[in-house]
Amino acid sequence: MTQHPFLSAEKAAALAERFGTPLYVYDEKTLRANAAACLAFPNAFGLTVRFAIKACPNAAVLRLFLSLGLHFDASSVYEVRRAMLAGVPAEKISLSTQELPEDFAELLRGGVKFNACSLDQLERFGRAFPGARVGVRFNPGMGSGGTGKTNVGGPDSSFGIWHEYAGTVKEILEKHGLELERIHTHIGSGSDPAVWQKAALRSLGMVRLFPTARTLDFGGGYKVARVDGEKTTDLQDCGAPVRDAIAQLAEETGRRLHFEIEPGTYLVANAGAILARVQDVVDTGASGRKFIKLDSGMTDILRPSLYGAQHPIFLAKKPGRAVPAETENYVVVGHCCESGDLVSCAPGEPETLAERALPRAEIGDFCIVGGAGAYCAAMSAKNYNSFPESAEAMLCENGEMRLIRRRQTLEQIVQNEIA
Repeated sequence: MTQHPFLSAEKAAALAERFGTPLYVYDEKTLRANAAACLAFPNAFGLTVRFAIKACPNAAVLRLFLSLGLHFDASSVYEVRRAMLAGVPAEKISLSTQELPEDFAELLRGGVKFNACSLDQLERFGRAFPGARVGVRFNPGMGSGGTGKTNVGGPDSSFGIWHEYAGTVKEILEKHGLELERIHTHIGSGSDPAVWQKAALRSLGMVRLFPTARTLDFGGGYKVARVDGEKTTDLQDCGAPVRDAIAQLAEETGRRLHFEIEPGTYLVANAGAILARVQDVVDTGASGRKFIKLDSGMTDILRPSLYGAQHPIFLAKKPGRAVPAETENYVVVGHCCESGDLVSCAPGEPETLAERALPRAEIGDFCIVGGAGAYCAAMSAKNYNSFPESAEAMLCENGEMRLIRRRQTLEQIVQNEIA
């Protein structure tokens, strides 16, 4: 593929002229299509799709998904409050968090659903809300992720209550008169679909231990192909065995479980891109390497530097220049004073340089980094080297190019400092 799927050279030039670079760009048409795919996830007795806010928390994205019928998964009370500021009703938000603040009860009284992620959290909830309904996140004993850093299940993960402590969970529930209404599990981002299915079926066994459970929330983590050689999870194939197992449970016990999923990457990854400019083109001699330096980098996209994530890279002509037919092998790097600010690293190896064959680059050309809708604007090295947070824009279905976040100013960077 020589051109980005939704960001042509002409659109890149128009966006750069209007909003500057670097710029996050999201495509409304793709967001809508991804939401429709998730809402069609196989289920036997009802489905709730919760967007994982941490993937892309921009208010415009949240409002779009809200209008399409999605609910929301929050990983902190700050995400809860951010979603509510964007207009999301409290009752459409579910909170599963590593850090439960002292004022958590205030939010939950407003209607936010809660999944206790540790025995201490469950105990604290019970003291605050005796006799209430609650969800519990279990670690099912296995995990899977695109890398070790995105695997959040199994004995090496702190997320959720270890499945062997189900008896202790029952004791706390009985102590405070709590009713467990929802069992939650999430094993990682970029999960192997086969491991996902196995863990989901294991979670159904956990459901059998808690007769009051009426909802099974199995998180997200569905793989998305960003570059050639990767494969996007087929949601229908992935979910069908779980749907059938839930139907079988209903035949055996009469319990018709509602199913929930929490996709993040699947919904937004390939609906977003980073538009940057080529700031410089340098080399290290005849036996060395050629480098493209961008006006973006780990301040906008940390995933390659953090765990060797792969993103497609496209070069678009600057106005007045035709893209040459010949290509060169380039290492693409960011603008930070950090040797680890690599955009083109080796797969899974954030410290290993990898070359990409791209049209011969010139200073001022545009560089488009694809697959950047998830965990990029939300998870970057903000303000490193005092670079401001980049602006965000939406390509609307009606053709409008709309700014959905202004570029940060230097004054905003330093406003909380006390001299």
